[in-house]
Amino acid sequence: SRGAYSYIVKPVEENIAISGYSLAHGAGRAMKRSKALAKGKTIYPNSNLLIKTELGSLVICENKELLYEEAPLAYKNINMVIEDLLRHKLIEVVAVMKPIVTYKYREVS
Repeated sequence: SRGAYSYIVKPVEENIAISGYSLAHGAGRAMKRSKALAKGKTIYPNSNLLIKTELGSLVICENKELLYEEAPLAYKNINMVIEDLLRHKLIEVVAVMKPIVTYKYREVS
């Protein structure tokens, strides 16, 4: 999510088979786009409130609906995913990165 830190991780070699040779590549969506759009418009009637994240990063997005659909509230908490992977000794965190700018774009057909 654009409202969370990004993690670069590497698998713990001796436990790689436990995870089926696979790791999560993100937290995933917490809600469908349509629900995020409706809920986002209720919470943030002014979409301009979504162009700066709680982390202070800038969001560039010309499509107002996409701005709501991709809002941080639409995603699960990545920190919980990282904590679970660490607790089960499946990963080592290599780096934690703070987003500075996020660019969102949707092609119009």
